[in-house]
Amino acid sequence: MEESDGLVGGSSKVMGLGDRAYADLKEKLVRGAYPPGHKITVRAVAEELGYGTTPARDALNRLVAERALVFSGPKTVVIPTLSLAELYEVTQMRLRLEGLAAERGAIGAGAADIARLEVFQGEIDAALAEGRYADALWSNKEFHFHIYGRANMPMLLATIETLWLRVGAAFNDLYPEFAISKYGIQNHRAALEGFRHQDPQEVKAAIETDIRDGYRRLRQALSDRAPKK
Repeated sequence: MEESDGLVGGSSKVMGLGDRAYADLKEKLVRGAYPPGHKITVRAVAEELGYGTTPARDALNRLVAERALVFSGPKTVVIPTLSLAELYEVTQMRLRLEGLAAERGAIGAGAADIARLEVFQGEIDAALAEGRYADALWSNKEFHFHIYGRANMPMLLATIETLWLRVGAAFNDLYPEFAISKYGIQNHRAALEGFRHQDPQEVKAAIETDIRDGYRRLRQALSDRAPKK
């Protein structure tokens, strides 16, 4: 029997389950499944992901250590809200690292890659048209990381994922404005054209524009929520 819902403690007997709970919860954070300020408890994670409270506690403790989550009480953590300075720093890193991954990922890409990206983009288009923003974010990650994964640079990919872990929740602030302006759709279509032209620089430029457009929207959302002086 598991003893408590607190975030202190753990058991080596369930480290395998703890690793799985960590991976599942981390993936949800990377994909923006929760907005900034969302509170998460051990019991909620256990119920949502289908694990016991001990693996859920292990997962939360690890993500707190990675600064993806912060404590808001003895049994509760919260999704942090990035400051403007943090958003700027993450964006500058994303531009350089994701630009590199996009450029390298476009080299040697073929019809199968284009077809796969078209599937992801079709999912994004449909989700945005129907106001299913969580689904759009889910497929957005698939689109980007299919490109980055083709670079065959595991350390680069892991570093990019860490950046998304920090900024994923903020992606919720892209909508509904991005669904109306269709900036993201246009940028993804430009990246697809780069693949068709077999032009890595064109793909890189499209992804960098996507990041910059997203940054402007997220910066505005943060500014709008800032206390008025």
